[in-house]
Amino acid sequence: MPIYEYQCQACGHEHEALQKLSAEPLKICPACSQPELIKKISAAGFRLKGGGWYETDFKSGAKKNVAGDTAPSSPAASVTSGSKSS
Repeated sequence: MPIYEYQCQACGHEHEALQKLSAEPLKICPACSQPELIKKISAAGFRLKGGGWYETDFKSGAKKNVAGDTAPSSPAASVTSGSKSS
């Protein structure tokens, strides 16, 4: 369940509430009992950092390189020199 932040427009009290996504927003301020709460927009409580998860992250030994040991040949290596035959 997400944590929502609220602020009372009457007294300025800030409040956090653990609510279901489907729950109605709170309206009554717990500090002054006025129906002046508004939901604030805030950042998520976590960040995704780094390069991500890769197929090779938890592999060991020979299984680590799933693409193979050989590097692809360069286009210059596949060009052959010679004369054209007619």
